[in-house]
Amino acid sequence: MRVVVTGASGNVGTSLLAALADEPRVEEIVGIARRVPQVALPKVEWVGADVVEEELVPLFDGAAAVVHLAWAIQPSRDEATTERINVFGSRRVFEAAAEAKVPALVHASSVGAYSEGPKDRRVDESWPTDGIPTSFYSRHKAAVERELDAVERRSPELRVVRLRPGLIFKAEAASEIRRLFVGPLLPGFLVQKRLIPIVPRVPRLRFQAVHSLDVGEAYRQAVLREVSGAFNVAAEPEIGAEELGELLGARPVSVPASALRAAADLSWRLRLQPSPPGWIDLALGVPMMDTARAREELGWEPRTSALAALGELLGGLRHAEGGPTPPLEPTAGGPARVRELATGVGQRQ
Repeated sequence: MRVVVTGASGNVGTSLLAALADEPRVEEIVGIARRVPQVALPKVEWVGADVVEEELVPLFDGAAAVVHLAWAIQPSRDEATTERINVFGSRRVFEAAAEAKVPALVHASSVGAYSEGPKDRRVDESWPTDGIPTSFYSRHKAAVERELDAVERRSPELRVVRLRPGLIFKAEAASEIRRLFVGPLLPGFLVQKRLIPIVPRVPRLRFQAVHSLDVGEAYRQAVLREVSGAFNVAAEPEIGAEELGELLGARPVSVPASALRAAADLSWRLRLQPSPPGWIDLALGVPMMDTARAREELGWEPRTSALAALGELLGGLRHAEGGPTPPLEPTAGGPARVRELATGVGQRQ
């Protein structure tokens, strides 16, 4: 079996490559990345390609499955660029998979595709996927869901799977996550219990998370099993102020959502960090997900709790951990993170 993975060098991509390498039925893995990693991995042939620019049909020819993970979080200050990569690039991947007559297409959707929903109960995969309007990430995830709908209508023979994970963490992704979401001004030594005395308790600020290796396993199952449709993917427990406080040894303090959003907006406008305030709207808006379908039909069970995954990420941030691929490389921001500062903190990928 030959499996092609776009966005193979990132947080989830590297976890999926590891899961596929351990699968006897998978003989060959094509890892597509804009920047080819200089690391040899079992069964992996690296191919340098941009999903927006390259001819994809020849790369997909003969594949049993295409897993589409390629996605841009940055530049957050240039939505035309991120939309071109995320929406137009995804459309090209889907159309190429159909043209190459690939039997299965597995797409990395997200909890961020969901419309605003409840925090006090869990929703299944039938919840509307119209996104949170003020979040560019959510708008793009929702738009790509519509692209998938169109591909399914045109190519009913194509088995389409959509995974909708919560927040995805592992230590090796810490440097990448810091660059994408936090920026260059957070010293790693500050990420430790004794230096975090309080955490904000904000109405509706409650989220679900999952370890990257567990997500990689969910994708492996989606490739191998004759399933289709959407699957929510998250570990227990849900994480809110009380859980964060217990993890960090910090005291929850009530903060209005408007104050949290205003702080995010101001710091983004001042280029102190790269995440626009729509990320706060997304966190407050998306519902809690029911993961029963993934457990029952994929046979998926997370090995790591959501709190342990978050704890691992925080340790990775503290020690500036990373991995051997360009997106995960801990020195990708340049010496003393100067490259991140020089490129405008959210102005470039």
